Amino acid sequence: MKKVSIIGLGWLGEAAGLLLQRQGHLVLGSSTRPEKVELLRGKGLDAIHFALDPDPKGTAYHRLFDSEILIVTLPPRSRHGDGEAYLQQLASLRTLVANSAVKQVVFISSTGIYPNENKAVPYSEEEQLTESNAGNSILYRAEQLMKESPSYALTILRMGGLMGADRIPGSYFSGKEEVVGHTRVNFIHQDDAARMIAWVLDQGLWNQTFNGVAPEHPLRREVYAKNASALGILPPASYLEAADEKVGRWISSEKISATGFRFDFPNPLDFSYSPRIGTS
Repeated sequence: MKKVSIIGLGWLGEAAGLLLQRQGHLVLGSSTRPEKVELLRGKGLDAIHFALDPDPKGTAYHRLFDSEILIVTLPPRSRHGDGEAYLQQLASLRTLVANSAVKQVVFISSTGIYPNENKAVPYSEEEQLTESNAGNSILYRAEQLMKESPSYALTILRMGGLMGADRIPGSYFSGKEEVVGHTRVNFIHQDDAARMIAWVLDQGLWNQTFNGVAPEHPLRREVYAKNASALGILPPASYLEAADEKVGRWISSEKISATGFRFDFPNPLDFSYSPRIGTS
């Protein structure tokens, strides 16, 4: 049994926390919304109010830093402003961690860090990234910032598009015109993303970077069509014409698979969903 804290019991953090708890770990997590804390406790997850604004605030939040392992699932929200607030949050968090019992950190990043360029081969964790060539410079700076502290071992998980449960890719484009459908997807199911976090802890895979992406990469229009037929969602009304098929960034999951990790949902065409009422 390990003592684990999760900064951000959101869509992924909550799933990871519940899984780790089922596996016998002692889990404590946080939410920026006091009202959600009560909902999480009702689900059996020990949670407290904690926010970075960018300085820390909350109730007894220092408990989060009594754990040996910390999982950070703060969303960058780089589409809001220039992303500097997110970096300030991480800087405050890093200071808290440096003066705590935390020895190991799992930092959830994104495959959005890879360059916005098509390649004939997949992007891997060995890609030479810089602030100037990264697909998202805020993500690049965030990873570098988290790497700077010598007080903890750091593993970075670059997650692809997080789908499954009530996140249904086809629902976002239902009935819309001129939808991009010819590019490959880099999705990962919620269950596999949570399991990958647990796998890192179980196997002690520290001071490494892994891509969290399902091994298979069907076309977007194939995924949307499957969602429509399986879940009764209206498909896109039309697609953009494309000269080339199967273009777009392709992210490799070979490194995490080489550690023995096996995806329960290797193909996004076979993802399971639990739509909310009114989704279809």
